[in-house]
Amino acid sequence: MFDHFRFVLCHTTHPGNIGATARALKTMGFSRLVLVQPRHFPSDEATVRASGADDLLQQATLCTTLDEALQGTTLAVGLTARRRDLSHPMLTLRDMAVNAPLEASGAGEVALVFGTEMSGLSNAELDLCQRLVHIPTDPTFSSLNLASAVQLVAYELRQTLLQDATQLPQTREYPLAHHEELEQFYRHLERVLLASTFLDPQHPGRLMTRLRRLFSRARIEREEVNILRGILKSLYPADNGSDPVDTRTASHV
Repeated sequence: MFDHFRFVLCHTTHPGNIGATARALKTMGFSRLVLVQPRHFPSDEATVRASGADDLLQQATLCTTLDEALQGTTLAVGLTARRRDLSHPMLTLRDMAVNAPLEASGAGEVALVFGTEMSGLSNAELDLCQRLVHIPTDPTFSSLNLASAVQLVAYELRQTLLQDATQLPQTREYPLAHHEELEQFYRHLERVLLASTFLDPQHPGRLMTRLRRLFSRARIEREEVNILRGILKSLYPADNGSDPVDTRTASHV
């Protein structure tokens, strides 16, 4: 199940942190490193800091956007140092580590998403995550190095994954929707809300963010996404969006 977890670093500015992250992951038994627009990579400094984990650097996946990095995942967990207004459910690191293997025990994949060293993840990036996690550091000095944060997350996950299989959460009966399927649904929903004038493009407010929060809490299954999109299509059949809808599933409900 270790292979069902990918660690995503967004806009990393210092190549040494990428190397140190690779080392942290390898010591905990993880191997999937995804880099979203790193400032410097490949880098000799990253290789030196990897200290023998340079194989993870060589096989790291490079992406231009976080959306691309999350393709195929069923759960994206954003690491943030502070509580955000109108944000998704905030978990402690230990709570996340106990529950995330439920995704890995089936066909799902989990992404642990880390932001840039200075400012962390943007609100737009957090909107692509279904859960937020914070590491409970001392409030008087909460600064935590990127690789150290990755090490802590990887360690907590490892402790859960090494438990006896009978102690782990059971596999879901129905598969959850993948990231790209949910994003297609959100685009479809936004087009319909605009067409109905319920969403004012001049004053959108936080409507779509609130709706993302709502559906993130529901943990929508793949079949349910098709039902919802079938409903949207029936309400506005003239919608000419390019995202496909599996009408077979929707019509069988």
